[in-house]
Amino acid sequence: MKLARITGALCIASLALAGCSSNVPKPDEYSGFLGDYSQLKEAKSPSGVEVMRWVDPKLDLKQYRSVYIEPTQFYPKPQPTAKIPQNTLNGINRYYDEALKREIGQAMPLATGPGPGVIVVRAAITAVSSKTEGLKPYEIIPIALVAAAVSTASGIRDQETTLGTEAQFIDGGNNKVIAQVVRKGSGKELENDSQVMQAADVKNVIDGWASDLHQSFQRLKK
Repeated sequence: MKLARITGALCIASLALAGCSSNVPKPDEYSGFLGDYSQLKEAKSPSGVEVMRWVDPKLDLKQYRSVYIEPTQFYPKPQPTAKIPQNTLNGINRYYDEALKREIGQAMPLATGPGPGVIVVRAAITAVSSKTEGLKPYEIIPIALVAAAVSTASGIRDQETTLGTEAQFIDGGNNKVIAQVVRKGSGKELENDSQVMQAADVKNVIDGWASDLHQSFQRLKK
């Protein structure tokens, strides 16, 4: 039981999301950011969202006193498009950083760098490939627009914004990976395929990831 709680808490990577798809990320959606995906297993975050996750069974949280959050990144590096311009990408990256620090900071002291007794959080917003029948898939970029809810009356297709993340949690003293996760979720729907996506359209996803992380730590403390 204790191990199960530890697993949930250090799903550190179990970054959850509200209002997201419950589909578990599939291997063909992995970006390569984690390097090794062979140990990932299906699991549920504290809020009940399905993720792919692995936690070192020998993990002992008592040896860690703080967390260092590396600057988040996009992987692979995206090329801005008319639908998803550079300022949107910058805004998403910046908000991910802010959300992780805000939520993790409430559960565990934040460190200024890696070192013994420090958990290093290395997170990326990653490519999510998607395909809808009868429509061409969009470019595989960190935020893919998924065509959905076709309106037969007007011929206008609503667009669903999709976000994915992969994260590693590393022992700051010896650089050993102690946990990792892959997950994805959906943000706000755009009105049509010409609407430009804004960072605000996926804030609910990021807030959910960070909030779930906070809940994981709180459960462990109890």
